[in-house]
Amino acid sequence: MKTLLDNFFKLSAHHTTAKTELIAGITTFFTMVYIVFVNPSILGVTGMDTQVVFVTTCLITAFGTIAMGLFSNLPIALAPAMGLNAFFAFVVVSKMGYSWQTGMGAIFWGSVGLFLMTIFQIRYWLMASIPLGLRVGISAGIGLFIALIGFKNMGLVVPNEATLVTVGNLHSPTLLMGVLGFFIIVVMAAKGRHSGVLVSIVVVTALALMFDDNVKFSGEILSLPPALTPVVGQVDIMGALDVALFGVIFSFMLVNLFDSSGTLIAVADKAGFADKDGKFPKMKQALLVDSTSAMAGSFMGTSAISTYIESGSGVSVGGRTGLTAVVVGVLFLLTIFFSPLASIVPAYATAGSLVFVGILMASSLIKVEWDDLTEATPAFITTAMMPFTYSITEGIAFGFISYCVMKLATGRYKEINAPVAVVALLFIIKFAWVG
Repeated sequence: MKTLLDNFFKLSAHHTTAKTELIAGITTFFTMVYIVFVNPSILGVTGMDTQVVFVTTCLITAFGTIAMGLFSNLPIALAPAMGLNAFFAFVVVSKMGYSWQTGMGAIFWGSVGLFLMTIFQIRYWLMASIPLGLRVGISAGIGLFIALIGFKNMGLVVPNEATLVTVGNLHSPTLLMGVLGFFIIVVMAAKGRHSGVLVSIVVVTALALMFDDNVKFSGEILSLPPALTPVVGQVDIMGALDVALFGVIFSFMLVNLFDSSGTLIAVADKAGFADKDGKFPKMKQALLVDSTSAMAGSFMGTSAISTYIESGSGVSVGGRTGLTAVVVGVLFLLTIFFSPLASIVPAYATAGSLVFVGILMASSLIKVEWDDLTEATPAFITTAMMPFTYSITEGIAFGFISYCVMKLATGRYKEINAPVAVVALLFIIKFAWVG
């Protein structure tokens, strides 16, 4: 068995062992397992069955991650993307009024675009064509958007007619529990503990069972998976071909492009695989697995799938091959039997994790050239407009348009490349046509 694993995953060539890969896989799993609670909590606001979403989240994460390990031999895990799941639930469904089935259709078409870009080998080129300021603005804007949802879910930020938003009831037990959960995460992260999000969800849920009458435990911890038909295969592909959804489809594609590609390069670089241009062995296979998993995710009803930066935790303890990813995938398969737990986790128990992810994503703002207003302005507009308009699409649109305006108005039009100009023009047409 040891020889078989060594031959398939080339453990010796990567200066690692099966034991090290096992430990790395377990480390990555506990770092990212929070997604099986957070994703159902977010998608549940659309009316989707949380226990079914719990199981499908486990399944698509397992299959995508195992495929990454087997076909690319990289220690990288995939799961539903934080940010895109919130955009899907709170904007496409709740704000725009589309059914969750149609929203999944938009995710499908965005994933198809990503897949085609990978097949025709233009994905890396397109990613490199987008100016750094816009890329950073998109990442940070999604971070603030997610954080706003987190603050809302814990009750810290509430609507106000006079000021739009205000501080919630600071004496609310659920708010205090949500805030406690957030500080558990950030304090553990500051101490280098990778399991803070999971610990936070467990602690806050336990407190909720004691102090919140709305949170009840059915007595079940383990059970056979529920029927998946209420969610799996319900994607409305044709219904998503609505002109008003084109901007949403493009946003899903563009955000996943940056998120997945950037994470793949970052983790590969941490493992010592990437060259100075960010390329690494079996990069094409990794990108294909990533984009194929994203398409499969819409059919499974789990929103867009993306590579996870938490994979770096496994790399940090020695994970160097796809065996790490396979271990992660197997552990997620075993997790499907814990689906009853999904229904007892309140939204404020996962709210802290949303704010924490927001912090991590907003940290990229340090890369913006703040002394150059032609770069800083579009970066800031992109970042600010996402939470202020409650839409990732609008943030991207105003960012690209403002970039072109600034470069044209200052005589630096030669810095506008074709992809940026085309995207800006398409958004202008969209605003003129459908608003």
